[in-house]
Amino acid sequence: MPNITQYGHSTNLIGLSPAYIASLAFNDQPESLHIAGTREAATGLFEKLSTQTTLLACGHLFQDYMCVVFGFETEQRLHNDSSGRRRYKSSYLTLIQDWGLDSNNAQGAVFKGWVESRFGLFPTYHKENIASFIGKTWASYIEEKMNCRYHNNCIYMQLDLLYEFCQWIIEHFQFPAEKYKTLYRGVNSLDEYVLINIDGTPHKTFRFNNISSFTDKHSIASEFGAYILEVEVPMVKLVFFNELLPRHALHGEAEYLVIGGDYRVKITR
Repeated sequence: MPNITQYGHSTNLIGLSPAYIASLAFNDQPESLHIAGTREAATGLFEKLSTQTTLLACGHLFQDYMCVVFGFETEQRLHNDSSGRRRYKSSYLTLIQDWGLDSNNAQGAVFKGWVESRFGLFPTYHKENIASFIGKTWASYIEEKMNCRYHNNCIYMQLDLLYEFCQWIIEHFQFPAEKYKTLYRGVNSLDEYVLINIDGTPHKTFRFNNISSFTDKHSIASEFGAYILEVEVPMVKLVFFNELLPRHALHGEAEYLVIGGDYRVKITR
């Protein structure tokens, strides 16, 4: 039985090894990442995006496309099945909203499971530190990430499109930054994080969960804990950022969703 301290699976849908994606070497010289087949399966969307001139127009176009393809229209969302029960349709927007409320709920496990599936990176935390594949913590994560309630409506495909749309926006608008973005995370304890390296320098090396939340506002991060973790995140590791979509539930916290792995971290109090 392999140890959870390994970075991840031997295969993924990115074409680079999980160990390399999660490494400091990758962060120092990031390469473009693409989920195999996603843009090719939605050529009409990306061709139409190329005709737009503003970030806002692209965001509306993407959300309209997702609404039509995955059936988020009000009349479909509220349509009852033959038993008279209201059907639940998994949505990337609901997943983002629920992640913002609690990243350790079942929806958070689905998000971590998507990263594990596509990027090959194991989660290191779900409700508590995941130390091995043997035990209740890993079993609980597996059970929640496979919850059929959140796996209908091609939820992984929705997240594939969200990531590729995010990267398309970054490529075409160089926004919110060209190559790196300084982000912050406020925490009350460092126990959740695997400390890889500690020395006399101001920067430590932490291994973050396979997907983690940050903000670009130091003042907002300070509201979430006594310690402020500052990292330089390669833009290719962004899944979502605050200005990406015109309609979503995380505007208030200027939140960024970031693919994890090893990062140099500056810690302040």
